[in-house]
Amino acid sequence: MALADSPNGRIGPDDPRYRALIDRRFNKRFAARPDYVRVAQSTGDVVAAVADAVRENRRLVVTSGGHCLEGFVSDPEVKVIVDVSPMKRIAFDADRGAVVVEAGATVGETFRALAESWGVVVPLGEQPAIGMGGHVAGGAFGFLCRQLGLAADYLSAVEVVTVDRDGSPRVVVATRDPSDPNHDLWWALTGAGGGNFGIVTRQWFRSPGASGADPTKILPRAPESISTFRAEWSWDAFDRPTFRRLLHNHGIWSEQTADADSPHASLWTLLALHRQQLGKIVVRGVSTAGDAAARQTDDFLAALGKGAVAATNIERARMSWLEFALDPLPDLFAMPPGGVSVKVKDALLKRRFADRQIDVAYDYLTTTDHDVPGGMLGLASYGGAINRVAPGATASAQRDAIVDMACNAGWLDPNDEAKNLAWVRAFYRDLFANTGGVPVPGAAYAGAFINHPDTDLSDPALNTSGVPWHAIYFQDGYARLQRVKARWDPRDVFRHALSIRAG
Repeated sequence: MALADSPNGRIGPDDPRYRALIDRRFNKRFAARPDYVRVAQSTGDVVAAVADAVRENRRLVVTSGGHCLEGFVSDPEVKVIVDVSPMKRIAFDADRGAVVVEAGATVGETFRALAESWGVVVPLGEQPAIGMGGHVAGGAFGFLCRQLGLAADYLSAVEVVTVDRDGSPRVVVATRDPSDPNHDLWWALTGAGGGNFGIVTRQWFRSPGASGADPTKILPRAPESISTFRAEWSWDAFDRPTFRRLLHNHGIWSEQTADADSPHASLWTLLALHRQQLGKIVVRGVSTAGDAAARQTDDFLAALGKGAVAATNIERARMSWLEFALDPLPDLFAMPPGGVSVKVKDALLKRRFADRQIDVAYDYLTTTDHDVPGGMLGLASYGGAINRVAPGATASAQRDAIVDMACNAGWLDPNDEAKNLAWVRAFYRDLFANTGGVPVPGAAYAGAFINHPDTDLSDPALNTSGVPWHAIYFQDGYARLQRVKARWDPRDVFRHALSIRAG
């Protein structure tokens, strides 16, 4: 029996496929228990699923790749999950002069189709299994972001199933064209995140300003090759002063290379500061600089080690773009059988950490008071071409950051949840103690990235800044997003813990 052969397309708890569908999620911290899952293979299926759920007054959400970091889909109040993962068609749409990608396609599947069919690329995210439907709606950045910008910067149109005030579903196409009467919906879906205004079913991609209708020329060319490196330091080599020097060096490099015209814009890096109990600090990098990549990465590693400790165990590789994109940095994305529970607390930095913050990091990463083997601080390079776009041109407001950082905790045993959450929340709070425990947008911080959602930001016990969560994610764009919400989802059908509230 095919998925769509179930009565009314519904897969309930008595169906042997139900468990497999609801368990297909990245963060095992949350568990879903809907009345049923509706598997959609077309926009028409989505319309039917939405119509039934609204008529029956059942709370519904949508899933594609299942990579939401919070429990937006796996919410006890959710009664219907609309699964669009079978919607994977990717083609060139001659009428729109753009590549159209259905919402269930994954990042990896999209990379493959773009490269093999037309030799082009969109700067999508890092994990190949992420679903496109929610990914691009939140802005989407990845390994090529410093060179090419956000994936949302290439979104030329989007098809969405919305619900009118009378409860009727409607298929809407919204475009980049400012004269389009639906333009406000396109704008909102370039950074507000998924699950807000309707269900995204298709997205069209074309570079702003591209001319002609040749699919090989309307998007950036895929890189000719990718060079990667991995290096590490033993924690035994660090005390507080040398740790401070390492992060100081990293911050200086990030500030000096954040311009889109920097020769290092073609280099993306991730400094993974694991807990001392793991024994090592790891840095990884991805370069599109071709023959110049080795010199580029040598310069980076030399900058980090200046006056501190030189990296060791340096590994390098060079491969085709598609070989890399379909299996990037395997050790970074490896998961244990059964998956892992995680808490990710994201922030975008506009300048390097102060010494006080570096000392906070050292204390949390070295303290023996906590057994948190999955704890770490990650510092990913940002900026470059992302910052060429004006903050209000899309709903992705963070256009002046240089680093995307995250305090992370991961665990296998559910009994370890409380101590891991306590550690990662305290770490984040103390890093941003001067601004109420959160990265309030201002001179030092650009807020946080909605594709890495953190419901703690809406908790006044954890966010004592007096600045609301939506200002941290959307800054001055929130009022406009509220107007879009009021127009396109007047019944608040599409909602979650950090969804847009109508004005």
